[in-house]
Amino acid sequence: MNTPLAWGAKTYVMGIINATPDSFSGDGVLTGENVVGAAVSQAQQFIADGADILDIGGESTRPGSQPVTADEERARILPVIKAIRQAVNIPISVDTYRADVARAALDAGADWVNDVWGLQMDPALAGLIAKKRCPVVLMHNRSKPKDVIQAKKLGSMYLGAKYDDLFADIMRELQESIDLALAAGAQKSQIIIDPGIGFGKSITHNVQLINELDRFKVMGYPILLGPSRKSFIGYTLDLPPEERVEGTAAAIAIGIDRGADIVRVHDVKEMVRVARMTDRIVREP
Repeated sequence: MNTPLAWGAKTYVMGIINATPDSFSGDGVLTGENVVGAAVSQAQQFIADGADILDIGGESTRPGSQPVTADEERARILPVIKAIRQAVNIPISVDTYRADVARAALDAGADWVNDVWGLQMDPALAGLIAKKRCPVVLMHNRSKPKDVIQAKKLGSMYLGAKYDDLFADIMRELQESIDLALAAGAQKSQIIIDPGIGFGKSITHNVQLINELDRFKVMGYPILLGPSRKSFIGYTLDLPPEERVEGTAAAIAIGIDRGADIVRVHDVKEMVRVARMTDRIVREP
């Protein structure tokens, strides 16, 4: 159900459903026994709270997390996607960088692909996106495990992330991902860009990206922003992931004011309210 969205009319809220046991935010549904039931309940609650899109992932993207095989990723997400597709009627995004996993997820009922590696990890994914004519989120990512330090309460932080020019470098590398999609036959209308908050960026970089997010508008694509519960908030406020709602709200509000079209969040009820209030201020006369 590739429902077209009216970019600029409102901020769309994407609710995160982690079919993982090791999400950095502690909300992975694999921690319980009835995984599919828990995921469907979470999806239904997110929709009741105002979510516009659901994003389902089967591999943690937390820096330092252990990768899983494609078979394991499929085993985690396909039953969840199938069950949620039967239960809800809003767009479902699959958070994966693997073409074979994305293909199976789209066949199971997903509508979008959210690739945290911007088509750089699996050459076959660009062709699949083009063939399926589905929306794709292309995220900027310079994650390198050697650049990460871990703090038990606060999470990961990048110390070695270096850019010659933060915005120019990110836009150039996002354009490389866009070019991969277009060269494979995808349409511009399928593409959404994500500057990749937290992925190979320092705390200062993350804050600057949110504060000057509108600079990405020149690229001509809808922008997804994903600051939810991330460690730059934790390090700023000295708080663990489950206590970062207010910090996330501040980042979301500023991001919307600076041009975010979609916000990807864990705390859907609260962030829907933030998005609606911010939209009332910045999008309506």
